Amino acid sequence: MARGTSMTSAEADREKSKSLGSLRALWPYMRPYRGQMIAALLALMTTATLSLLLPLAVRRVVDNFSVEDGALLDQYFGAALAIAAALAVGTALRYALVTRFGERVVADIRKAVFDKVIGLSPSFFEKTMTGEVLSRITTDTTLILSVIGSSVSVALRNVLMFIGGMGLMLITSPKLTGLVLLIVPLVVVPIMVLGRRLRKLSRENQDWIAESSGNASEALSAVQTVQAYTHETRSRALFSDMTEKSFASAQSRIWTRSVMTAIVIFLVFTGVVGVLWIGAWDVRAGGMTAGTLVQFVILSVLVAGAVGSLSEVFGELQRAAGATERLVELLQAEDTVQDPAIPKTLSSPVRGEIVFDNVEFSYPSRPDVSTLSNVSLTIAPGETVALVGPSGAGKTTIVQMIQRFYDPLSGCVTLDGIPLTDMARADFRSHIALVPQEPMIFATSARENIRFGRPDASDAEVEAAAKAAAAHDFLSDLTDGYDTWLGERGVMLSGGQKQRVAIARAILRDAPVLLLDEATSALDAASERAVQSAVDTLSQNRTTVIVAHRLATVKKADRIVVMDHGRIAAMGTHDDLVAQGGLYAQLAKMQFTDG
Repeated sequence: MARGTSMTSAEADREKSKSLGSLRALWPYMRPYRGQMIAALLALMTTATLSLLLPLAVRRVVDNFSVEDGALLDQYFGAALAIAAALAVGTALRYALVTRFGERVVADIRKAVFDKVIGLSPSFFEKTMTGEVLSRITTDTTLILSVIGSSVSVALRNVLMFIGGMGLMLITSPKLTGLVLLIVPLVVVPIMVLGRRLRKLSRENQDWIAESSGNASEALSAVQTVQAYTHETRSRALFSDMTEKSFASAQSRIWTRSVMTAIVIFLVFTGVVGVLWIGAWDVRAGGMTAGTLVQFVILSVLVAGAVGSLSEVFGELQRAAGATERLVELLQAEDTVQDPAIPKTLSSPVRGEIVFDNVEFSYPSRPDVSTLSNVSLTIAPGETVALVGPSGAGKTTIVQMIQRFYDPLSGCVTLDGIPLTDMARADFRSHIALVPQEPMIFATSARENIRFGRPDASDAEVEAAAKAAAAHDFLSDLTDGYDTWLGERGVMLSGGQKQRVAIARAILRDAPVLLLDEATSALDAASERAVQSAVDTLSQNRTTVIVAHRLATVKKADRIVVMDHGRIAAMGTHDDLVAQGGLYAQLAKMQFTDG
């Protein structure tokens, strides 16, 4: 769980563009809203123009302050107030348009990332922590929102202010403007030099935030185990260490950006003061009017403010560029399991014949360890096959291969004679019901948890499935019955109750292929008998694959397949395998010592 080597390799995998060019990846999500972009741009240009008109109005007021015609003076003040009012309205409109546009684009990005990740095969999550993915969807998209909804608008406005202000300054006083331009190289150099370091620190800070989020997610999802083993102090220390490292990198980033901002502002305003000094002497010599100097002063302040603001925005853009790179990594992640370009479809009705033809497989995270070796197995339609054997023998892997969570390194897995690799995963998986070893209970009502198996099922069908899974009684006794909220990961239920809800979900799905991975492992004897009866009924005329350590649950299976070290060690009925001796007979002797 520590950063260490894994973080170093992760950083190596993340070598991306060191420039703001990565922000171009946001364009596909902005393009559909070009109309909003144009409206926001027009509002932005209008407010920038109005801001530049204010100094002209002020010049008129100053130069005509002593005129005898009071009506003319009132007109100049009135014009200045009108410009200010228009500027206020335009700024509000710009904010509304830009902010709404940013929220819309980021919402689309979040949906795109989630849509991508939710469909990735389990091999992706062997290398990427869920907490890190969530950090990217939340923290990184928030950074992008600040840029699209604010920083880009501010940057464009200040660019316009800089260009327009410099143009008006040139018209007002070419001499003073030339002196101002001499300062520009002094401002650009620190932005370029410190900007490179700022990009690196921003990316490092975001990586540490993601790493700490992943660590926290892992610890909180297993909070009972953490507390049972009195691991709280170590978990706190580990999270604290990562958070402090995140803070340290953030502090370095903040100091670098602060230094850059201070240098830029100091150079800009020192130059402005020097230019004004020279301008003041020109006024004394009669080379320009006081109003002209005031106009030049205001324009200089606007231009200086624009440059100073751009230096800050540049830092935000760099952080957003790093965030964009990380999101693009998810959006461009290549799944090891892909649907074919032209998928085949199963004939209706689905018979449920499953065939493993000389399958070899190793998990991507353990490529040197053979999980399945030369596995050949044919499961006839409607047959109930039990997979037994010691832990790590490959039983659950076979269940995962039937769902095509992974592809074989060699060999083939077929359903009704069609290789799984030739079909769309969503197509054949819709004909499979699963009860996993660790049932997932969602943070919603008991009714909706069961209905997860078939979203269009009626309340009566949900309750019928619960009765078949021996779950109806305890669900009815909950505070709000079937509508009781079960809490995150089903904290309101015991292990056995969670298992029965998962079984009810599979019963409701009513699929031709049923996969039971240690489905009764968490049940007491009475509940196990009730559920076993339901499973026996459910498995009739249905292809059923049962993974079990407790042999009492598989004695009635049509065939028992004994797995050992990724190979099929034996196959037959319970009585046949006991008579043959070997691994199954040893397991049976240990579990049926009273028989």
